Amino acid sequence: MKQNAYVYIMSSKNNKVLYLGVTNNIERRVWEHRNKFNQNSFASKYNCVKLVYVERTNSIIDAITREKQLKNWTRDWKNKLIEEQNPMWRDLAAEVFGKGELRDCGSSPQ
Repeated sequence: MKQNAYVYIMSSKNNKVLYLGVTNNIERRVWEHRNKFNQNSFASKYNCVKLVYVERTNSIIDAITREKQLKNWTRDWKNKLIEEQNPMWRDLAAEVFGKGELRDCGSSPQ
């Protein structure tokens, strides 16, 4: 059975800092970033709260493989990848989740 997994990029509000990650639950993961679930993380430290890129894969193995590939890319290549999907660098969360706000995912991972 295939299980979706996601490679995603969060950015700081001014798009200066990028965080690249993998998850099997994109909505929960974005909620964790926005609520600084792990206050000592890179994403929390640099306030990466804006979902600017999302790519669905068929398995967590595929997502991890893609994440490793993207982490080796230059910043310019990552910018171009984001701009292909999201030329204005909008926060994609509302579009990805089909509603205006993220639901309250609670205080612990699901």
